[in-house]
This record gives sequence, C-alpha cells and structure tokens, in this order.
Amino acid sequence: MDYFSLVGIAVGLSMDALAASVANGTAVRKVTPGFALKVGLTFGLFQAFMPCLGWALGTAGANLLIHIEHWLALLLLTYLGTQMIWESCFGEHAKEARCHTVGKRALLIQAVATSIDALATGIILPSSVGIQSVPQMIFSVSLIGIITLVLCFAGVYLGRKFGCLLSGRAEIAGGIILILIGIKIFAEHLLTSA
Repeated sequence: MDYFSLVGIAVGLSMDALAASVANGTAVRKVTPGFALKVGLTFGLFQAFMPCLGWALGTAGANLLIHIEHWLALLLLTYLGTQMIWESCFGEHAKEARCHTVGKRALLIQAVATSIDALATGIILPSSVGIQSVPQMIFSVSLIGIITLVLCFAGVYLGRKFGCLLSGRAEIAGGIILILIGIKIFAEHLLTSA
C-alpha cells in the first residue's frame, strides 16, 4: 500500500472541508472546543464514509456520479453561501451582532457538498494506493477521516481569528468562501473533463 499517496489524497480531499470549517469559524459568535469538535467530526465522518460508498458503488455508479457531482456541489454550496450573506445583510438580527451559530442542517449540507469528491475518489482509491483487502480500505478511510477531523477542528479556530478581524462582515466572508468552494469544484471538473 502506498501510504504517501494515501496521505496526499486524504489532505487533498479535506481541503474543501477545511475551507468550509474556516467559513463556519467566521460565522459563529464564540468558538468552543465542543463546536470545533462537532464540525471536525461531521466533516471527518462524511469524508471517511463517502469513499466507502464510492467503493461499494464501484464502476456501475461511476458514470452517473461523474456527470452530476460538480453540479451538486456548486448548487448546495452556492445556496448555503447565499443564505449566509442574505441573513447577514437582511436577516432578523442583521442590525445586531452579525455572527450566529451554524445549524445542524447547514453543517450536514456542507459536509455532503464537500465530500462528494470523496465519493468519486472511493471508486478509484483501491487501485490508486494499492489497497488489496477490506482492512486496508478501513485503515485508508479512517486515515482520511482523522486527517479531515484534525484540519477542520483547527480550521474553525482559524476562521474565528479571521472573523474577529472582519468584525461585522464575518458572515458575509463565510458565505463568499462557501460560494467560491462550489465554483472551484465546478471549474475543476470542467477543466479536467475538457
């Protein structure tokens, strides 16, 4: 098994989740270890589960997924980002403190949207890093989940630091980050399929 490639894949897959975690950190009033752990665990679990699902789907589902995953990510993240910006500017508490808590629904949508590429990766993961058994696959997806958890946990705190610097505009910055992640995923797909 190629551990170096596996770590590279794990870090690469976690980058969108890390960026979303930074956005979440900018959007909350106060970051606690419990909140950062909730964000890290949510993203980590989805990043670990989706390659398993992709592996199970195998090549039968690969063609459909390749054609829609970039659209799903773009639509979900643009929706969430736009909602954050709208709430910051026109929501009930727009005149008060602009920071809020990140709800379970928003966090789950972010986790799904940022882990769709992990689903596609699961289809090719065994051949790309030399996985030859189920225990190796379990180890691989566990490593992906743990790396994502750690990076996202830190990302929430990093986002909070940015949020303090941005003061009242933190939620707008978080929304813009989510929209840019969606555009990046969409553009990467278009560039690699051309």
